[in-house]
Amino acid sequence: MQAQTAKPLTPLFGQACDPEQAAVRVIPVPFDATCSYRLGAAAGPAAIRRASTQVDLFDLPWGSPWQAGIYMEREDEEVQLLNREGRALVEQLRSNANCDRPATLERMNTIGVEVNRRVAARTNSALAAGQLPLVLGGDHSAPFGSIAAVASAHPGLGLLHIDAHADMRVAYEGLTWSHASIIHNVLSRIQDVAVVLQVGLRDLCAEEWERITDGTPRINCLADWEWTRERLAGSDLSLRIDQAIECLPQDVYITLDVDGLEPSLCPQTGTPVPGGLTWGEVCLWLERLVDSGRRIVGLDLCEVSGGSAAEGGADSWDAIVGARLLYKMIGAALGSRE
Repeated sequence: MQAQTAKPLTPLFGQACDPEQAAVRVIPVPFDATCSYRLGAAAGPAAIRRASTQVDLFDLPWGSPWQAGIYMEREDEEVQLLNREGRALVEQLRSNANCDRPATLERMNTIGVEVNRRVAARTNSALAAGQLPLVLGGDHSAPFGSIAAVASAHPGLGLLHIDAHADMRVAYEGLTWSHASIIHNVLSRIQDVAVVLQVGLRDLCAEEWERITDGTPRINCLADWEWTRERLAGSDLSLRIDQAIECLPQDVYITLDVDGLEPSLCPQTGTPVPGGLTWGEVCLWLERLVDSGRRIVGLDLCEVSGGSAAEGGADSWDAIVGARLLYKMIGAALGSRE
């Protein structure tokens, strides 16, 4: 019996691209097993791929990023299998089902290590080819392996973290690699990340805030309540951004959880929170970062829900917004490397 060939995938932004010649390699990570509220982010990469065909390829202010070559890989089938297993294990843990909790947690943490390894390997492949790596989650645990790989290639890396949550819980729900623990894991495990600038935070615990404000030199924060005060006072937001990014070194990795934006942009994300950056404001952050002369050496976009598309329905508004945000992020990254 003849083996079936894989079904051709719609090219990202509708533009076929030679994977070897692409300037940007998009690495989809369909993993959302650690989501602590609503699932759906595992379907995000596929939904964004489909929704991207509606994006107008001329962008202000970034011109035509697609011309540099943007290639999106196939989803890793092993990660899909690990996600299914992980979802079932986490459901057992949360339902207090009759399970061996230590053994279940150990298996979940093993799954996290394997996802990290696979993402790191794909990122290293992109870096070796001189390409810009961009992880497309998945929940916010997905990019850890990529951050580690990029930091190894660029010691002293700065991390711009846009999120509603601090993600500094220690093994949240017992899960070492929880989406709520990624920044804790970065700070405790990746010494090549010199500084983290957190933007948009508005839903965090007292212990996280204490750690942020205790004077630790690797952590800087512009919380949502501070940002909103500046906005309502009519302050020059460009100047406020310029002041905030002074802490960042030359090479920067952007990790962006879409719940850092106002919920009207991505209402189906896993853990939505009132407040957040407007569309214009997140674009302004990208523009000011590039104008500062810093170089974006890696990125991720996480927690975009696939919505009803996961069941064969229409692509979600979240995916439509996510596809446009993805294009903006790529444009900024390419612009920073000119």
